Amino acid sequence: MLFKIGSLLMTPAARYGLLALAILFPFLASNEYQVYVMASAFVWAIAVYGLNIITGFCGQLNLAHGGFFAIGAYTLGLLTADHGWSFWPAFLAALLMTAALGFLVGVVSLRLKEHYFAIFTLCVGFIIYLLIDKWEELTHGPIGVRDIAAPYGFGLVDFTETTPFYYLVLAFLVLAIWFMGRLSRSLLGRTFIAIRNGDELAESLGINLMRNKVLAFVLSTTYAGLAGALYAGMVRFIGPEEANITHTFDMITYLLVGGIGTITGPLLGTVGIVWITQSLQFLEEYRMIIFGPLLVVLVIFFPRGITGQFLSWMHHKAQAMQPRHKARASKVTAPQEARNNA
Repeated sequence: MLFKIGSLLMTPAARYGLLALAILFPFLASNEYQVYVMASAFVWAIAVYGLNIITGFCGQLNLAHGGFFAIGAYTLGLLTADHGWSFWPAFLAALLMTAALGFLVGVVSLRLKEHYFAIFTLCVGFIIYLLIDKWEELTHGPIGVRDIAAPYGFGLVDFTETTPFYYLVLAFLVLAIWFMGRLSRSLLGRTFIAIRNGDELAESLGINLMRNKVLAFVLSTTYAGLAGALYAGMVRFIGPEEANITHTFDMITYLLVGGIGTITGPLLGTVGIVWITQSLQFLEEYRMIIFGPLLVVLVIFFPRGITGQFLSWMHHKAQAMQPRHKARASKVTAPQEARNNA
């Protein structure tokens, strides 16, 4: 029901309106830094959409999601900076690498359930961080990777500049949201939701749990790798902190605030929190004193996130309107029936 009502949020008029606003944003921004911040928010939103597949749709809390983001970033960074690859072949390699590693980790970890799965993936995320930080021969260790190649442009388009790269990220975000919408309405998406509602129920319906969970995990990690590769091409320098577990918890926060298991939630939560934290930058280390309680208030009063709470309100409103429509219909049909009987 929530997905059916949620489609109201993404009517053609609403979609085109949001897309037009995103396209015009560089012209409305007061400086280039704001364009950069929005591009960064879009990159993280892509990663959060990946987390939404495995956690929001399938009900599996993957705490290694930030690690796969870092794998995508490092794959592109190392191939371009150390081995002379151009951006797009390295970009494709980053997607394949995160998908392959996602498959291997998923096959092992998804045999576990609930908090055991979460703890296992937390360990996987920490192992990824340690490998990136300590394996200096491959990853350069704490020094990080510099001089990462940016996407090569065409004609007058130069992706080393902020605004063209913003539009490139926007294009990938639109593609990610489009795929998420198609997935939510497909048989595969409904299969994921059935698994989220209960393994026993899903098995009783003839669903292959392991195969579908692994597929959801691979799709999720591919989204993370896509975001990580775009991030590396945008900042042109990455370090071990990209694999820090705090990034995973940041993405979980974005998802919870926006609305877990919804289509617009990851975008609203990510963009909203990124801009709130940016607006509190002037407070420096004290900004978390304000942001922390604000986040607690949001979780208390909007437990389903902003989008989820709105969808629930729409659902209750639709249910409340049904008796009124029935009463009006009965008032109209009663006189008509009386005339027919006469």
